[in-house]
Formats: sequence, C-alpha cells, structure tokens
Amino acid sequence: MSQKNSGPLAAPGLSRRRALRVIGAGTAGLAVAGTARAQDDLGPVAPPSTVTQPPRNFAPDAAPNVYFWDPDVIAVDPSFNGLAQPNAPIQRLWTGALWAEGPAWNNVGKYLIWSDIPNNRQLRYLSEDGHVSTFRAPSNNSNGNSFDYQGRQLSCEHLTRRVVRYELDGSTTILADNFEGKRFNSPNDVVAHPDGSYWFTDPPYGGQLYEGAPDAAGGPTNPDGLVNNRLGQPPEIGDAQREMETATYRLGPDGVVTRVASEADAPDPNGLAFSPDQSVLYVASTGKGPGDTGPGGQAEIIAFDVAEDGTLSNRRIFTDCMVDDVKCGPDGLAIDVYGNVWSSSNAGRNVGYSGVTCWSPEGALLGRIRLPEICGNLCFGGPKRNRLFMAASQSLYAVYTATQGVAPA
Repeated sequence: MSQKNSGPLAAPGLSRRRALRVIGAGTAGLAVAGTARAQDDLGPVAPPSTVTQPPRNFAPDAAPNVYFWDPDVIAVDPSFNGLAQPNAPIQRLWTGALWAEGPAWNNVGKYLIWSDIPNNRQLRYLSEDGHVSTFRAPSNNSNGNSFDYQGRQLSCEHLTRRVVRYELDGSTTILADNFEGKRFNSPNDVVAHPDGSYWFTDPPYGGQLYEGAPDAAGGPTNPDGLVNNRLGQPPEIGDAQREMETATYRLGPDGVVTRVASEADAPDPNGLAFSPDQSVLYVASTGKGPGDTGPGGQAEIIAFDVAEDGTLSNRRIFTDCMVDDVKCGPDGLAIDVYGNVWSSSNAGRNVGYSGVTCWSPEGALLGRIRLPEICGNLCFGGPKRNRLFMAASQSLYAVYTATQGVAPA
C-alpha cells in the first residue's frame, strides 16, 4: 500500500502515545530486517519475521486478521493500488509440498494444477470447494505447466528432459525432447502462442537428485561418477548426460524446434511470458545451475522484441530485480491485461522480500506481495482470471486482484 494509506498516524482515534508505540514497533521491524540482510551468512531467520508483526496466521481456518489493505500487499508506486484489491486477503490454500512450481489455471474445469517436483507429482485445486488432490503421479518431476489455446495441458519434465502435451482424448504427445540430435538439459517452463507455436526454456535445474536426475557418470553434474543416478528411477532413466548450453526454444506449428535465444542472450532461462499483444517476450534469467561452467544467470528479467516469423531482436535488461538493494531473484512470470509483469521473488535469506514483484511495461517497480515462503512460480486464474495463484516452496497461496491475466490463463 502507499504511504498515505499505511502511516501509523492515519488511523482515526489513535492517541499520541499509542502512535509513538506503533512507530517504535515499525522502526524495530526495519532494524530486524536490516540485521537479517547484514547477517546473511549466519543462517536462516525464524519464519515469523518474514511478514507482519505480530506474525499473522495464513491458514484457511485462521481467525480473520486482514480488514482493509492486506499489510503484505505493498504499493511501491501509487498506481499499484489500482491493480491490487483493497479488501482481499492473501490466503494460504494448501501446504504439504516439497517444492511447489508451475501453477496453471484450467478455464473450462475451473481448477488449478501445479507441480510438486521432488514428490514427482502434479496436484489439483478445485475452486468450488478448495479440495486438493493428486492429479498426476508420477509426473516425471514435471516443473512448468500451462494450457494452450485449445485447452490442452503442456508440461515440462525434468526427469525425461522433454516437453509433453496431454491430449483431450487422454493420450500424451511428446512435443520436443532434443535439439539437433542432442537431448535437452531439463525443460522448465512453456507457453503457447496464438500462431500455434510453443515456447519453452531449457536451464539445467533438473540435473540434481532432488528434482530429477544427475548426469550419468562423466557428465557435467556427475563428473566422477560418485552419484548413482539410477537409484529410485525407472529402468529407462540413467544414461543421459548434459550435452548443450542453456537456451530458449520455439516449437513451430510444423514441429520444427528453433533456438530463439542462446545462453549468451539469456543464460539459465527460467519462466517466460508474452506481452498481451505477443510483441515482447520476457525471460527470467535466474542463476547458475548444475553443470554450468560459465557465470550463469544474474537473476534478472530480459526482454526481446518478437517478429512475426518468431525471431527475437532488441535484447535488453527489463529489470535487474533489485528492491531496496535486495536481489529479488525471478523465477516464474505472469502478465496482466495492462502489460504489467508479475514475477515470483526468491530473495534467499533476505526475509520480507520473497513473494511477488510487479513491474510496469517500462520496467518500473509498482508493488510487491510478501509471503512467508519463497515463491517459485505464479499465474492468474479463477473464473474471472483476477486471482493470482502463487506456488511458494511448500504451499499454495492466492490473492484476488483488480486486474486480469492475459488469456489463456
């Protein structure tokens, strides 16, 4: 929220003594946050310090604790007040994952799916009653999910290093598993384009025990062969080694895969999204991953102009994702109908900065959403596409907004 709405003296009937106590508490909170940033190497800070004081309870059965302007929905620019919904609280809808990722909203079924990568499953949230169940298991350690313009689910699989589509008749199509004869590293996120193409990123994050499988012996993520990459895996898994640089790809309607952005253009690409008119592609260049030999991504969002033939040009840094001198590392991306870029935020041990950041089409920070967990990915959904779903570490969060995500959700 903006300063004029959030100041401790703004509440009617607040005594001077009470106001001073409130101001003192706020100053103490800032000091705690500053200390946490300064002591980054001393270990994690207790989770309650990541949000408001006293700590709020996000649980679905918690007592009401937000009455007007959720205190963890923060306007940096006054225009954010036109995007946030003033009387809508952040809600924790479910918890129990090991690393939640890849939320995607199904408009027809009115449900959300997302990935629990280490548990090798996809989960489904039903909007009518909040019921959560296992949607697909095993999921081949799927990460990013989305739905195309025909309503078919797309998934990026870490374990099998491929992009798949679940057809309306229940069958599965392998869309892409190699480029020029070489296997992908671990496709991460995928989005559909109105022209029938699919765009996806291929960083190396699935090349680890926790979220997929390391390389076979001799590969960059297992050079000495000390890790048995076959343990706990299906018999067909285990012979793959990392063969390529990290990159972003386009799968054309004709089935041809094209590398549209190299590692030099956008190293360690993660989330990606198009502007409302598809003229700009945003790519989250996250950070160095397993097997990387170069500097890796710098935790920034990179923008490209998109030509009608699917080629990219005019590469530029959209934002370095710095907020109050804190690096709010991007992962998943979502775009609203006004062209604003909503990015998940991983601020590491800089408590109070993980969650979501929102940037104008010009790259100016408009606002942010604080969560008590690191946010991995996000999407707009709900029947009106005005609900922001946030897959954050172990939990699924949501908050209603005053804007809509671009279709398909």
